[in-house]
This record gives sequence, structure tokens and C-alpha cells, in this order.
Amino acid sequence: MSSSAESSSKSGFINRALAGIETVGNKLPDPAMLFLISLFAVWILSALFAPVSFTEIDPRSGEAIQINNLLSGAALASFLSKMVGTFTGFAPLGVVLVAMLGVGVADQAGFFNTAIKLMLNVTPKVFLTPMVVLVGLLSHSAIDAGYVLVIPLGGIIFYAAGRHPVAGIAAAFAGVSGGFSANPLPSALDPLLQGFTQPAAQIIDPAVLVNPLGNYFFTAVSSVLIISLGWLLTDRLVEPRLHRIAPVDGDAEKAPEMSTTEPRERKAFFAAMIVMAIGFAVLVLVLMPADSPFRDAEGSLNSFRAPIMQSIVPLIFLLFLLPGVTYGYVAGVFKKSKDMVDAMTQSMNGMSYYIVMAFFCALFVDAFNQSNIGALLALKGATVLKALALPGPVTMFGIIFLTAFVNLFVGSASAKWALLAPIFVPMLMQVGISPELTQAAYRVGDSSSNIVTPLMPYFPLVVVYCQRYVKKTGIGTLTSIMLPYCITFLVCWTLFLILYWTLGIPLGLGASYSYPAG
Repeated sequence: MSSSAESSSKSGFINRALAGIETVGNKLPDPAMLFLISLFAVWILSALFAPVSFTEIDPRSGEAIQINNLLSGAALASFLSKMVGTFTGFAPLGVVLVAMLGVGVADQAGFFNTAIKLMLNVTPKVFLTPMVVLVGLLSHSAIDAGYVLVIPLGGIIFYAAGRHPVAGIAAAFAGVSGGFSANPLPSALDPLLQGFTQPAAQIIDPAVLVNPLGNYFFTAVSSVLIISLGWLLTDRLVEPRLHRIAPVDGDAEKAPEMSTTEPRERKAFFAAMIVMAIGFAVLVLVLMPADSPFRDAEGSLNSFRAPIMQSIVPLIFLLFLLPGVTYGYVAGVFKKSKDMVDAMTQSMNGMSYYIVMAFFCALFVDAFNQSNIGALLALKGATVLKALALPGPVTMFGIIFLTAFVNLFVGSASAKWALLAPIFVPMLMQVGISPELTQAAYRVGDSSSNIVTPLMPYFPLVVVYCQRYVKKTGIGTLTSIMLPYCITFLVCWTLFLILYWTLGIPLGLGASYSYPAG
């Protein structure tokens, strides 16, 4: 068989496999109903396994893990009494709605359209994909901003450039979520994970200290890998397939024409950019003093305890609201204050479906956490891996792939590491592997599978973004689109970590590959 025929055969197999995944996935119920069904399943399983005694020790309590019966009278009464609070306290809901209020004003005013037209006039189409992936990686410094800002903008940018908008969403999603632990800049995730790694290491050696940026060099270099893989997959596999199987038929507004912008548009855009620049300048001046109220008690700006890191979403709201309002009035789109309110209302209209899904998702996630089923799955898998006593590199593979599997059930990066760090870190220290290397392996597995788990809180939101352009998009569609990214990231990033380790390139500040450090 010729090489071209072999290539065609492989391509045909991949397309058939992805089509099969899409078909099966789209036969699943609507995402809202899927979360409701999953909620009932968790209730039933919790009642069945509550009487069973397990030997796995929960590192959070130091006692044998116990499944909590959610069908008991007390549990059901608690469920009903806390239902409203569970929904309104669902973290992604507030993040999405508050950010979209500000972003929606800028969008409805036309600020984004003009920015895209100006950007595309100087950016070759061939570089749009790596640019979108890079922006997705940089958004990690702002915690969840990428999900509500970068991913929908990926679709808008591709659509404006005459490319398939869902491919832009996929590229942005791959950067924001699949490359969650690849970032050329330090992010809030670094000190968050370190906060679990250090206590886990001190189980073996109370004197061990782990630098919050102990993985920084690795995550920074990994950004080059993720951008390259995202670029290749989007342009060579994902977008060509989307043009064949998913023609644009949604209700999204027509993409902005790539003709020269009007003088009034340019004037309004530059006025808005001046306002945005002033906003950033004021923010920097407020953050600079050592006693800034936006710093934590130790004077740090990048810890999760720092008020600035807890204010990212309100800052997104303001830093887009003010330029959006400025653009609207200078361009003549807004003539009175009600026009701004109408723009906010319009942006919320598009979020109604997500709000419904978020209600059922919040109830399911809370029940799953309360039941301890996810924790049991994580501990069972870790116990098996520990019993195998595999060589170091093979153990790294095991940790990465186990983390990727657990990620399908426990979406929060911090929640998973809170469970796994007290097991993985001391276990591998006893065979000479440093806490920083174990943490790096965890981050690779956690990031790679984010983009194919419907239980990730933002997954339904990305489905909604896609439906703006392709109405039939469902869970199966998005999963089939993102699966090539997931598998490629998981395999290549794992091999990259092993190579990185073999070459002895520093992992980060104050980090070592071995324990004791040598």
C-alpha cells in the first residue's frame, strides 16, 4: 500500500471514529437532563454503598473513607433546604454572568467587531490559530476569565476571518482548558497546588519546603508545545472536518466585513482603548504599594488569598464595561443610558440556556462531592498504582493517566490534588522522586482531559458557544471535536515531561527532580 493510501486510510478511520463518538454522544439527553439523571444516579449509588466498609484512608480526615447516603431523611431535608444556596453559590454561575455583563456591553456596542477588523488587517490568517491558543494560555493568569472571554472570542475571530467559527472555539478551548497548566506567565494555580504539595511532602519530611513556582520553568516551556500541537490539530484535522460535517447555520450575527473601518469606528475604538489603558494604569498604581489593600497578609499579589486574585471577574466587568460604554457613545451606538442597560439585557438573553443547565449542574456537583463517590474512585485508583511499584518513568505515566481518568469524575484541580497529593507525594518521595516532579505529572494529566469531560462546569457553556454557529451541536459533537486535542496533549505532553526530566532541565524555582534534592 502506498504512503498516500495509508494516510488516507488512517484519516478515514479517525473521521469514522470521531463521527461515531459524536453520534453516540449526541444520543445522550440534553445536558440539563443529563445532570439531573446523574444526580439521581448518585443518590441511588450513595444509598447502595453507604453500608459498605472500605479500607482506603481518606487523607483529609485520616479515617477510612465512607460513602454518605444521600437518600436518608436528613440528607433529603438538607438537599431541599440548601437547594437555592447550592444554585446561587455555584461558582461558575456568578463568574459567567458578572463577566458577561461587561463583555456584553462591549460586544453590543461594536467594540469587539472593530478590534477584530483592525487586528485581522495586520494578522495573516495562518497565524490566527497559534494566536488564539496563546491568548487562551495567558488567560490562566486571570483564573476563569478564558472561559467567558477568550473561548467565545475565538469563534468570533475565526468567523470574521472567513474560517469555521467552531474551529476557533475549539482552538481557544484547547488553550484555556486543555493547556490549563501551560503558561508563559505565573498563575494563581501555582500557589494553589503548592499549598497541597508541601503539607503532603511534610508527611515524610517536616523540613521540606516547596516553592510556589517550583513548576514554572516546565509550564512556561510547555506553552510552546501546547501552542504547536493546538495549531497543527486545528488547521490540519479539526477545521477541515468541521467544514465537511458541520456547516454554519446558527443565529449568530454576520461576521464583520474585513473592509476598512469607518473613521467614526476608529475614533471610537481608540477612545475606548485610551479608557482601557487608563483603567490598567490606575490598577497598577493601586497594586504597587507594599501595603496595597489588594495584597494578602504576606504582601503577595499572586496567592489565592490576595484580594486582587479574588477580584479578577469584577475587574473584567469594569475593564470591558468602561471601554464598551466609551465606544458606544463616541460611535453613536449608545445615545442614552438605557441603551447600555439594553446591551446588558441582550447579553443575558443569550445566557438563559446556560443558567438552566447550571441549576442542574450545581445540584449534581454538590451531591457528588457530598457522597464521597468521587473521592473513593480516586483513592481506589491510587492504591492500585501504589501496589504495582513500577519504575520511575513508568510511574509518571501511571500518575498522569490516572489523574486524567479521575478528572472525568472530579473536575476541580484543587479538589483532586487535595485527595491525591497526600498519597502520591509521600509515596514517590520514598522512591527518590521529588514533590515538584510529582506535582508536574499531576498537572499534565489534569489539564489534558479537561476538554472532554461534560462534568467540567464550563463544558455546557462551550456547547452553548458552539450552538451560536452550528445549531445541532451537542455534548457528543463537542467531545468528538476536542478528543484529538485531549489524546494528543496527553501523549505528547507526557513524553515531553519524561524527556524534560531525562535532560535535567530545571523544573522551576528551587525545584529538584530527586528526593533528597541532589
